[in-house]
Amino acid sequence: MTITQLQYVLAVAEYKNFTLAAEKCFVTQPTLSMQIQKVEEELGIQIFDRTKKPIQMTEIGQKIVNQAKNIVNEADRIQDIVHQQKGFIGGEFRLGIIPTIMPTLLPMFLNNFIKKYPKVKLIIEELHTEDIIVKLKNGHLDAAIAATPLNEEKIKEIVLYFEPFVAYIPENHGVFSKKEIEISDLNLDEILLLQDGHCFRDSILNLCKNDKNLENNNFKIKSGSFETLIKLADEGLGTTLLPYLHTLDLKEKDQTKLRHFVEPKPAREVSLIYPKNELKIHIIDALRSTIAGVIKGAIVFQNVQIISPKATK
Repeated sequence: MTITQLQYVLAVAEYKNFTLAAEKCFVTQPTLSMQIQKVEEELGIQIFDRTKKPIQMTEIGQKIVNQAKNIVNEADRIQDIVHQQKGFIGGEFRLGIIPTIMPTLLPMFLNNFIKKYPKVKLIIEELHTEDIIVKLKNGHLDAAIAATPLNEEKIKEIVLYFEPFVAYIPENHGVFSKKEIEISDLNLDEILLLQDGHCFRDSILNLCKNDKNLENNNFKIKSGSFETLIKLADEGLGTTLLPYLHTLDLKEKDQTKLRHFVEPKPAREVSLIYPKNELKIHIIDALRSTIAGVIKGAIVFQNVQIISPKATK
């Protein structure tokens, strides 16, 4: 059997559909089906139960798929070894970034990175944390930038920086007169939150020790935009919390409405995460170094309290 055949097996195992797997592998469905059948004939077993919809793996098929992942990963590692030996930093690199980090961090490092490493073809996706974890485990991402800790067994984390939360308080609010605020000053019923799926929302709920079944008494909003939450706060509809880097781009008149927390400041841990097989680790190291260079000085807070990005149950 060949590496290509094993890649076809993995595609069907992931998508549970021969036609979709063929599209993802850029081959025709008959070609993919024939190659998988050859593997099954060679091994004398059936990897997939084609009578079920969606297609399911047989018991022995699951074991074959697990081993195929190891084989394909190790085959990819050979090219990695050659690149590292030659000092070559290049090729395709797939990077995921969560929505509450991408707009602020990406412009800070992207230009520096592509100038320093012009042979790397960066493919960047904005994804929620859950999607990132799935894609990392399935080999569809090489690395990602997300709020941590995630405590995922097959994923490594390298901390890039700690980013404090900053409160946005409209002028008509009672806390506006305070120079610094405490967590106890927050009224969760007044806080405008991002929609479900954003780990920044979960961090705020964890900070305030509340659950996710929260609805404003007068209205319910589903938004993935900090700008929308800021405008609603300005209309007197509540307060909101922002990541520190996002506050740097606010207009001067809005800067006056920001209130920092007393120390230890609640903050999120932002990390570069990647599979434990460490494929393309030379590019991961280059990316980490570039981000560290541009973030240095932008975030200088040390005394922080890390708030979990995971939703509490």
